Order: sequence, then structure tokens, then C-alpha cells
Amino acid sequence: MTRLARPGGSPPTPRSVDVARLAGVSQKTVSRVLNDEPYVSADVRRRVLDAAAELGYRRNEAARALASGRTRSIGVVTLGSALYGPASWLTGIERAVRKAGYTLRVATTIEGDPGGIASALASLLDQGVDGVVISEPIDEGVGLISVDVPVLVLGAPPTFTAPQVVTARVGAGRLARAATEHLLELGHATVHHLAGPQRWYSARDRLAGWREALRAHGADEPPVVEGDWSAASGYAAGRELAGDGTVTAVFAANDDMAIGLIRAQLEAGRRVPEDISVVGFDDIPVAAYVTPPLTTLRQPFDEAARQGLALLVQVIEKPDVELPPAADQPVELVIRASTAPPPPRPIPGCGRRAIPHAHGGPHGRPAGSEVPSTQP
Repeated sequence: MTRLARPGGSPPTPRSVDVARLAGVSQKTVSRVLNDEPYVSADVRRRVLDAAAELGYRRNEAARALASGRTRSIGVVTLGSALYGPASWLTGIERAVRKAGYTLRVATTIEGDPGGIASALASLLDQGVDGVVISEPIDEGVGLISVDVPVLVLGAPPTFTAPQVVTARVGAGRLARAATEHLLELGHATVHHLAGPQRWYSARDRLAGWREALRAHGADEPPVVEGDWSAASGYAAGRELAGDGTVTAVFAANDDMAIGLIRAQLEAGRRVPEDISVVGFDDIPVAAYVTPPLTTLRQPFDEAARQGLALLVQVIEKPDVELPPAADQPVELVIRASTAPPPPRPIPGCGRRAIPHAHGGPHGRPAGSEVPSTQP
């Protein structure tokens, strides 16, 4: 199709009347299709969308906001951090927001600033956002905050009030239980925990899941070692644990700390997994390529963000419609080469070691295997 050019050489901006003419429908029908209203046939909807795409038509969102009282924008309060978890949440939220046809507005906070959350929320509300996502992972001891738009909560938020609150979580506690149970089922008498900083809600959830699994299996609960999410803190914890030969299994609250811990164990002459098994959390991209490849839990950031955004958009656009119950995310344990049955105990009165476990190899499976498993 030939487009008419403006005097300056650029084509005119297409209007809804042009879309209607090309599609052979009324302007009202074009408006109904572009606003995703019901009772439009599939054929008419397709013709209008094809015509809009051909003409390069884009709705005037500013005019639409004035008419509807909504800006079709969603704000996100998130920690300004390059850590894998917060960054992955933000990426998942951004994808979901754009797919829902909204604009994303981001306000970041800084760890250790109690007033940062209130300031970030105020900034977003001043921009007229239709809803807010709270992706703030740290307990800053903030008091009551009032928000006058619907809110989606990722993790445990500061206390606040809002017209409606929906939640979406990856179930860190369930994932931590799965990691601990994997090690117990391999035959380890207990599992030590390298925890994240306890000001983080997710670190608390992982600690609780580890503890629940130990208690459910009647296993002893060893003292917790706390890190700061970094590989360096995992390395320091690994040096501390390396001197205790009774430690045969460790669940680390993230992959970076697990990798640092493994490095310290290897330097101390302890083999992984022959002498000590290690499970991480997150399945960061490098986890499959370290030595040994790391057994870990994969977090469903994208799917949890997608489901959460769908609920938030529903309460924004259809506040009187009852929300469906939130679905639990699947538990995906990625088994690699850093876990195995515990080393055999020496036979009393004998200088020789007991016969190793007959599980087809030191890992209980072919070397290098990777077995994603969904657990209840």
C-alpha cells in the first residue's frame, strides 16, 4: 500500500479512521478491538489488528489515559542490586508487564535505607501508576505505609495498606525443603546450612525450609553458618567447616556461596562429592560449568512474575471479579555432580574402609548426569 507523504517527506501519522477504512469497519469497532473489549468476532478482530499493523498505527495513550483515568503503567519497587535473585525478578516482571500491554516504571532502593521504600512508592504514585509491584527483599523495619492502588507482593513486604493485595512467590521454603530432603535421601545423617543474611526475607524462608525438612526426618539440627550471598562468604564458611570431618552435606542458600564453599573444601583436601556433598540455590548460569557441576534448585522467576502480573492486571481492570487462587510453583531440583551418598564409615577394629555404596558410581548415577526433577 502506498502512503501519502507530508510536505517534509515523512508519511502522515495514521489515525484510527485510517485503520477503520482499511479494515472495512467503523471507528467504534476499531476502538473496541484495540481496547480488547468482548463481543467482537475473531475475523473482525484479525482484520483490525492486521490493518493497524500495516499502517503502523499506535494508540494515543495520553488521550486514552485522560478518558479512562488510567495510565496503563505499573510501578516496581526493587532493591538496586546486581544479585541474581533481585535482578531475575525485575527481568521477569518487565517481560510480564510489557506482554500485558502496560508501561513499566522502576524505583530502586538501597540496602540499609529505611526511608527508601516509602520514597520509592511516593515517586511511583506521583507518576500516576495504576498498580505497584513490591519486589523489596529486605526487612528494613519500616512502619505502616499507605498505598492507594492495587499491589502485587513478591516475597514478604513491609507493612502497608492498599485497596487490594495479591501475592506471587516462588516458594523458597518448599525449594529449601527439597534441597535438604535430597541430601537426606542420599543417606546423610544430617545437613548443615550456609544461610543468607537474615534481614532478607528469602534467606529466612530458606532457613525455615531446611529446618522443617530436618525435623520431619528426625535429623539433628547443626548450628547455622550465615553468609552474605557472596562467594567470598561461602569460601570463609567452607574453611570453617573443613576442619570438621563429620560434616558430609551442606545446603547453601545460593549458588555463589555454594561455589565458594566448594573451593575451600577442595583446598582443604576434601573431595566433592566423595567426602562432602553440596547443594546450591538459584541455578545461576555458571552452576553447570563449575567443578564439580553444582546440584541446585531452579527458581521459576518468569512464571511467578507472569502469574502475579496477571492477577494484578485483573484487579486493576476488573476489581469486582473474584481472583482465582494462586498456584504453587513447581519444585525443580537440578541434580548434577556435587551430591552423592555419604562416605562410608570405617569398620570398627579395622584399618580398612567399608565397601563403598553400590550405586553405579560415586554419585549414584552416571557421571555428569543432570536430572531435573519435580517434587511435591
